[in-house]
Amino acid sequence: MQEQSKSLGVALIGTGFMGRCHALAWRSVAAVFGGPHPRLEYLCDDTAEKAASFAAQFGFARGTTDWQAAINDPLVDVVSITTPNGLHRPMAEAALRAGKHVWLEKPMALTLSDAQAMADLAAQHPGQVTILGYNYTRSPAFQAAVQMIRRGDIGQPHSFRGVYDEDYCADPALPWTWRMTQENGGLGALGDLGVHLVSHMLPLMGDVTEVTGMTHIAIPKRRSDDGDKPVENEDSAIALLRFASGAQGQFSTSRVARGRKCRLQWEVHGTLGTLVFDQENMNELWVHRNGEAGFTRHLTGPDQPDFAAFCPAPGHNFGFNEQKVIEARDLCRTIQGGTPCSPDFAEGLKIEKIVHAVATSGGRPVQIEEEAA
Repeated sequence: MQEQSKSLGVALIGTGFMGRCHALAWRSVAAVFGGPHPRLEYLCDDTAEKAASFAAQFGFARGTTDWQAAINDPLVDVVSITTPNGLHRPMAEAALRAGKHVWLEKPMALTLSDAQAMADLAAQHPGQVTILGYNYTRSPAFQAAVQMIRRGDIGQPHSFRGVYDEDYCADPALPWTWRMTQENGGLGALGDLGVHLVSHMLPLMGDVTEVTGMTHIAIPKRRSDDGDKPVENEDSAIALLRFASGAQGQFSTSRVARGRKCRLQWEVHGTLGTLVFDQENMNELWVHRNGEAGFTRHLTGPDQPDFAAFCPAPGHNFGFNEQKVIEARDLCRTIQGGTPCSPDFAEGLKIEKIVHAVATSGGRPVQIEEEAA
């Protein structure tokens, strides 16, 4: 990362799993990639006790429950938003209107209309950088696969098969939560998991023009302190896709797949070869080339993008949080005038259009409209 003229002031809203990931990334980005260390100005949470405790733990100057005040403070340049889904739009829009850069966790929004409004507002603030938290796209193995396709190593891609399965909702005894409502959670497996699969699919295959999907609620009711409550969003979804190139695709995602922990897995079939990746084995990319008997395992190493910044030796495993540090680097680099980071809100809208088309298809083809140039 090139030297910046000044360090960036950061406000982090939310201290759950992804809030911790953002905090670690902000603390590590300068140590790994160079440049001035970000100024950790505000840690925001829903109680003063939690805000103060996590601010001290992560090294933020102050804790607060007032996220609006943190966003509007002149000390803050960048706002990291890792809150529940229903708060994404109001917080991101407030940050943009306050003149701040935005690092927002996925999913982008509860509804497609929300995502459209956010993308429209971001377009009205071209001097402010937006990035969505699709950290799996920072995997060196995935980046190597994208490069191989662009070089033509497997010829012309003609077919995509992808799944993202986990089992965090597989137990019928699991209590009801806000994630299972449309009002606060939005989409279910599609919004939590499927969007990650789409974030891989688009750089590998290009734009999607048509989707035919089906969704399923495997466990219709969950227990709560107020009695059984209905599950309103999908536990699983499947889809057939058509890409602008003419290629075809298969897509599925589930939050009730017993035994699956982070199975973000895909294959790309090309005219000269095949690529295979699985996030549960994220340091491996399997490659078949025309004329070979089978597949060759390629281990991640310093010859692949960004790996060497963390470790000089091949085969020494890369990890989840390293991906988040790269995401922070990409954001900082764009703010200082470098390569645009991805996906921004405009690209995030493409992802939302695809998963919402799956959700609303009901087995009928849905055309994906392209944005006007």
